[in-house]
Amino acid sequence: MNVHFIAIGGAAMHNLAIALHNKGYQVTGSDDTIFDPSKSRLEAKGLLPKEFGWFPEKITNSLDAIVLGMHAKADNPELLKAQKLGLKIYSYPEFLYEQSKHKTRVVIGGSHGKTTITSMILHVMHFHDRDVDYMVGAQLDGFDVMVKLTDDNDFMVLEGDEYLSSPIDRRPKFHLYQPNIALLSGIAWDHINVFPTFENYVEQFKIFADNITKGGSITYNTEDDIVKQVVEASENPIRKFPYQTPEYTVEQGETFLETPEGPMPIEIFGKHNLNNLAGAKWICQQMGIDEDDFYEAIATFKGASKRLEKIAESPKTVIYKDFAHSPSKVSATTQAVKEQYQDRTVVACLELHTYSSLNAEFLKEYKGALDAADVAVVFYSPHAVEIKKLEEVTHNQIANAFERDDLIIYTNPKDFKDYLFSKNLTNTALVLMSSGNYGGLDFDEVKALV
Repeated sequence: MNVHFIAIGGAAMHNLAIALHNKGYQVTGSDDTIFDPSKSRLEAKGLLPKEFGWFPEKITNSLDAIVLGMHAKADNPELLKAQKLGLKIYSYPEFLYEQSKHKTRVVIGGSHGKTTITSMILHVMHFHDRDVDYMVGAQLDGFDVMVKLTDDNDFMVLEGDEYLSSPIDRRPKFHLYQPNIALLSGIAWDHINVFPTFENYVEQFKIFADNITKGGSITYNTEDDIVKQVVEASENPIRKFPYQTPEYTVEQGETFLETPEGPMPIEIFGKHNLNNLAGAKWICQQMGIDEDDFYEAIATFKGASKRLEKIAESPKTVIYKDFAHSPSKVSATTQAVKEQYQDRTVVACLELHTYSSLNAEFLKEYKGALDAADVAVVFYSPHAVEIKKLEEVTHNQIANAFERDDLIIYTNPKDFKDYLFSKNLTNTALVLMSSGNYGGLDFDEVKALV
């Protein structure tokens, strides 16, 4: 099969391109710019475009399919040529469904936790040599790629993102997967540039629950009231499996999970991650892994990349990097670090980087999100606000939103870096939360702070 990717350089797109190449497909692609790690990974497979830009002449009747990435625009010249020729154009999730429509599809949805839960499931499967197809949004230890596609595997495990499918398909990605086995971890308003009201956002999860294959199942977090309402109100004839946070204890900076065999030390920590673990256990059991085998495997799970990822540690200092940016994630991450390191000063640094977080109206959702930290720092770039064509966000608006009198706010990358590097981090747990890099912060330099 001959497949061309429009906007091949995206995090998801380049992984799918590599997966198809590994499967034996003929793969080509275009993009106006590609950064690492996508660039070097595509180059290693011989898939990096010879030059950047859009080239309609690449689009011919010899192509069996076009995969259209979100980075492309609706007036993209390659897309227009493909439409003119009447070629089959897929969004990323549509193509994944095509590849898995004869398999048992396991889809993990939710505003938060979905990458971690998907990663836990894949870790357990890998630990027990159970081969499955998958798509996950983070790099995992022991996995070369973030997308794997085969002809033979029975299961396809998919991280179910609620963001839009493509520039010409405005449906959320997870509406297209039609799961046989589904999970819903939590619902907290996000992506306000696409879902302008909370009600509109929640509606997407109702549609997700109703799209589960008849006779399938949904595993759902009953500690989230909105999730509980959405799932229990659904009239879809499916089985419903509730889960909640299991019993656990924290002793001298180590977390122990209560199991039928007694307390078991685990690598991950935080109430939200233990809640994620409970959901993953239910899914793994539906995929044929018994409870004892699950516990054996999960004891060695260290977490997904950038999800409470420990980047440096000494006897007196520990530094974590976390992808958290939405209010619910920031709150959960900060609370987790404080619970794990109760006898240390927790310094929580949050970069407001996404459309939602830089929206003046949405900022109030962050009320209390950093309360668990002993020292709370917020960084944002007025330049990023400009680039995103949003209204100016002021120092006072941020201070008022978090409702914390001692909140430290930086808008200049150098000032933030100077603050970080001048701070005495003895007996400290530092957590850096962002989907960006604080205006160019070198995390390798940060590691030297210990």
